[in-house]
Amino acid sequence: MTKSLSSLNSPLSSTKRQLKILNSGSFADGDLETFQQKLEKSNQFPLSPTDLEIFQINVGYMCNQTCSHCHVDAGPDRKEIMSKENLQLCLDIIKKHNLKTVDLTGGAPEMNPHFFWFVEELGKLNIEIIVRSNLTIIEANKKYHILPEFFKQNKVRVISSLPFYTSSRTDKQRGKGVFDKSISALQKLNAVGYGLPSSELTLDLVYNPVGPFLPDDQAALEAEYKKKLKQNFDIDFNSLFTITNLPISRFLDYLIASENYEDYMYKLVDAFNPSAVNGVMCKNTLSVDWQGNIYDCDFNQMLQLGVESKTSNHISNFYITELLSRNIVVNQHCFGCTAGAGSSCQGTTI
Repeated sequence: MTKSLSSLNSPLSSTKRQLKILNSGSFADGDLETFQQKLEKSNQFPLSPTDLEIFQINVGYMCNQTCSHCHVDAGPDRKEIMSKENLQLCLDIIKKHNLKTVDLTGGAPEMNPHFFWFVEELGKLNIEIIVRSNLTIIEANKKYHILPEFFKQNKVRVISSLPFYTSSRTDKQRGKGVFDKSISALQKLNAVGYGLPSSELTLDLVYNPVGPFLPDDQAALEAEYKKKLKQNFDIDFNSLFTITNLPISRFLDYLIASENYEDYMYKLVDAFNPSAVNGVMCKNTLSVDWQGNIYDCDFNQMLQLGVESKTSNHISNFYITELLSRNIVVNQHCFGCTAGAGSSCQGTTI
């Protein structure tokens, strides 16, 4: 199947091309069961939301890094940035529906020119504010040196990606020098109280495998991270989340170029765990893109698979009752969230 994928390098848009790849080969031939078929066999189709607990907002695809595994295809050349008008609409929704957790992501969310204003406004609402920071943004230039103290003032929960506790594996995935800058940023976050045992300021780390593999056991890896980072750099943090790389965007390109796509998809399908389905993030989360379009999750956003609603698919037309009664849109990439112990923005689902 992998070699035949070269025929899909057509003038199709990137999103259409990804979807065509995901539904080709062994899935199209019936050699592999589709995600929908797996759900049907376990009496879990259609998927539907349980509640709206997390409102995740992608405030833009601009980033100071260009990571090889990035499912957002973010980078310094991306110009998609959420406007202040759309941020205000999000703020209105959060207030109106008394939403409890807002999860800000990107790109590097801090690079949105309205980021500081938006976080300050959220800080007035007595809600949980999550910022998914790549750490190196703190070291990028003087404008961002204030971030650790700013996060502290607004009681932000910081979740940061650190592929490994050594420079070789981290820099392989995220670029030369990223590990050293990440360590420096973590030390600065510790200096203002983040991740310390006696502090209420939460600092969580995220692990993604480097290559076509499923993550190791989350609890064991967390213990290893804590030991190595404390011994080598005197760094503390709260929790480690392991997240499976989904076969979309740059990681999909890598799988195809390295001829690992077929093997990886078989690995995900073979590891499908019906028990992991209950905790997938699309059941308690909505994802909003920089233009205000609504999706079941951040991964569906990258494939432009909007929510199954014709009247509530944008933040300008936000009807929570309709959104909570929708069916969740699924495709073959969803196997990444249900393989093994499961995978979500908060780590394993089991």
